[in-house]
Amino acid sequence: MKIIVNGKIEKTQEKSSIYEYLISKKLDPDTMIVEYRDEIINSNRLKEIILKEEDTLELFRIVGGG
Repeated sequence: MKIIVNGKIEKTQEKSSIYEYLISKKLDPDTMIVEYRDEIINSNRLKEIILKEEDTLELFRIVGGG
C-alpha cells in the first residue's frame, strides 16, 4: 500500500496503524509529532488509527537541547 510521508511516496503493509508504521521505520513514537490528514494526532491514538491507501503523514522529531 502507498502512503505519502513528508511529501514522499512510501510503501507500508495493509492495515498498519500509525504506531506500527513508525516502529517499522525504527522511529520512537514517544519522540515524534504526527500530523495525519492535516491534523496533529495525540500520541495515545497512534495505535488506533489504521492507515489507508494514499493517506498523508507529516512526521516531526522532538529534539531537546540548549
